[in-house]
Amino acid sequence: MLRLYSDSPHETEQLGFLVGSTLPAGTFIALQGDLGCGKTCFARGVVAAVAPESSHRVASPTYAIMNCYPGSVPVYHFDFYRLSGDDDVVELGFEEYFYGAGICIVEWSERLAELLPAERLTILFEYCGENDKRLLSFSAAGDLCDSALNRLANVYRQKKL
Repeated sequence: MLRLYSDSPHETEQLGFLVGSTLPAGTFIALQGDLGCGKTCFARGVVAAVAPESSHRVASPTYAIMNCYPGSVPVYHFDFYRLSGDDDVVELGFEEYFYGAGICIVEWSERLAELLPAERLTILFEYCGENDKRLLSFSAAGDLCDSALNRLANVYRQKKL
């Protein structure tokens, strides 16, 4: 587990960029947390690192459910806030993206239940009582994501020194 703090939306986006720069293709990122806690800002940072030619287009896909950002590694950004569970995801055919060569970022990933990939990087966003301060708690499941989380921790420590 890695716990990092963000003091602003800009800093949350920078953390996303840092994460995006350490991830291999095929990574599934499960974002969890309340409305307005920074999930989309974080996703914008990941896209800026992985598919910079598309970063200006990042917005919350709440009504579209999925946005695709092309790049050398495509990023598939999902928002499952409006879905009721696994059946909706299967019916819409999104499951095939979870195991592809792109990077999947899923807001409201807790709605996936049984479809949540075993190999994933989970990030919980929490309010810290102050205006824009957030706690981001990272946990990894699977060897690929565990290695990515270790790389992230090392890169973060080096940047903070």
